[in-house]
Amino acid sequence: MTPVGTSMRQPHPNLKLDMKTVLAEKTGSAPQRALWLLPLLLAAACSEAPPASWSGYAEGDYIYIAAPLAGRLDTLAVHEGQSVAKNAPLFALEADAERAASDEAVARLASARAQAANLDKGRRSDEIAVTQAQLTQAQASAAFAQNELARQQQLVAQGFVSKSRIDDATTAVKQAQARVAELDAALKVAKLPARVDERTATQASATAAGDVLRQSQWREAQKRQTAPVDALVSDVFFRAGEFVPAGQPVLALLPPSHIKARFYVPEAELPSVKPGQPVLLSCDGCAAPIAAHISRVATQVEFTPPVIYSNAQRAKLVYLVEARPDAAASGLHPGQPLDVRLAPAGNKP
Repeated sequence: MTPVGTSMRQPHPNLKLDMKTVLAEKTGSAPQRALWLLPLLLAAACSEAPPASWSGYAEGDYIYIAAPLAGRLDTLAVHEGQSVAKNAPLFALEADAERAASDEAVARLASARAQAANLDKGRRSDEIAVTQAQLTQAQASAAFAQNELARQQQLVAQGFVSKSRIDDATTAVKQAQARVAELDAALKVAKLPARVDERTATQASATAAGDVLRQSQWREAQKRQTAPVDALVSDVFFRAGEFVPAGQPVLALLPPSHIKARFYVPEAELPSVKPGQPVLLSCDGCAAPIAAHISRVATQVEFTPPVIYSNAQRAKLVYLVEARPDAAASGLHPGQPLDVRLAPAGNKP
């Protein structure tokens, strides 16, 4: 042990040796020294710096399922943690009013279509038969009036009656002929459809009734929601019997392809990450690293220091980076801590 107050032993100045002399003594001649240093130089040249690594966590892009209409939650077909397939029923709100509106719209559409079809046709056959009978009667009356006029003319010629009787008979003939013309025209009109404008109006009414029906059916369908994709039911926010406001999510779905990794890269290392670049994700429960690719690099820092940066503050700047696993069923869970590192040059997403 060195006594107190005395310095540790220092090498004598005359004992300084040149490094070349030491190498010559340990390895021998120059060719031998070259052979001894060559493997070390090759190993140093071939070795690469370890890939950059960052800490992050898994996060999910949830799909929140809501109905655009308000109502009481009538049926909840799923529960938290359940896997659902695409188009599987999720929940249904009470829809009595919407069903009644749809039934009313169906009836109004049928009425409008019937009116449009009725105007496209002439009158009924029975109505036409009545007009035809009236025309036949008028024709007979006209024939009788014509015969009466001829008879009165003969009597006038023989001097049995005055000429005023001919005027009365002529007037009766004209009236009978006018009645025949009137009923003949009525019969032709009875066989014709309605006017073009009237038919256009009824067809427009039928189209409007069809649109109202589609609106009612849409509103009724919106009370029943199905899964848009294959997903896991992450959260359920309402229970059967509760009132759900319009647009309020009833549950949240997490598709396997919507899980991503989020990590933060310091400003100095930002040039090493680019969108599309392959990375490897590691976690405590992962059997093997998960291949992923960078999908987003934030354009702004997450925590912004004052406007005037010092060197110490600049070292704290970090950028948010997101990476999505190449395989949808990656086994990651939102909130799970992850270690992220760049994939070797040979790995591509």
